[in-house]
Amino acid sequence: MAFWLREVMALFKLRLASLVVVSAALGYLMGVAPGAFNLADLLMLVLGGTLLTGASNALNQVFEVQEDSLMLRTAERPLVKRSLGMSEAIGAAFVAGSAGILMLWLAFGPLTGILGFISLFMYAALYTPLKKRSPWAVFVGAFPGAFPPMLGYVAATGHFGLGPGLLFAMQFMWQFPHFWAIAWVLDEDYARGGFRLLPSSGGTDGRSAFLILLYTLFVIPVGLLPWTFGFVGPLAGTVSVVMGLVMLWPAFRLFRSHERTDARRLMFASFLYLPIVQVAYVLDRL
Repeated sequence: MAFWLREVMALFKLRLASLVVVSAALGYLMGVAPGAFNLADLLMLVLGGTLLTGASNALNQVFEVQEDSLMLRTAERPLVKRSLGMSEAIGAAFVAGSAGILMLWLAFGPLTGILGFISLFMYAALYTPLKKRSPWAVFVGAFPGAFPPMLGYVAATGHFGLGPGLLFAMQFMWQFPHFWAIAWVLDEDYARGGFRLLPSSGGTDGRSAFLILLYTLFVIPVGLLPWTFGFVGPLAGTVSVVMGLVMLWPAFRLFRSHERTDARRLMFASFLYLPIVQVAYVLDRL
């Protein structure tokens, strides 16, 4: 049983799921009214979000088991090693996804549950099959990837509005340089699986480097939108600009060098950007 649970945890990619859930939790803290914070609600959001993200990751591996077997970074995944059967993986994904949607629906209302379902559907049914066909997969995948803070905000307030829309926009724009930096670093491995994820058909060429730099520039004004519309104060606005510049420098270096080391620097800078800026948003609303 312990071995099976460990393999299911690997199937769900819980470490990656935890990063997604942190973003949803920060969105909840952004939206919750002063004095209305409820720890039980936050824990329900975290659990439901973890189950949904785990289900998305599991279905991704179900659909891509052949491709995963060709790439070095995915060669030890449970379905590739056959430590889990296909029916087990599908069953675990169905149970986790259904439970996650039901928990969000019952705890926070239909809107939150529907957003959770749309996120799962877009990731598994649209983004995953498109990854082998077109670089537009990154654009499609940016939608469910930007849902977590919006979903958390909606869970706290019970309705959609400008606030969750701004959080969605910030995370949506951030994903392009973030994911393209990862795709640049892993370009050779992705090619083994037949994935086309960099924005240029030439792969790690000048056009890809230029678009990465351009979209990194876009991250700065979009990250300022919550301050522009008065949802956060100047401290959070300043932090978003500073962290945007932290991303911009390696993006500029990559534009000039086309070196994997600069893509890796951008990747790590993007990992820092999101939690630091979102925490600043939360602290500036206290």
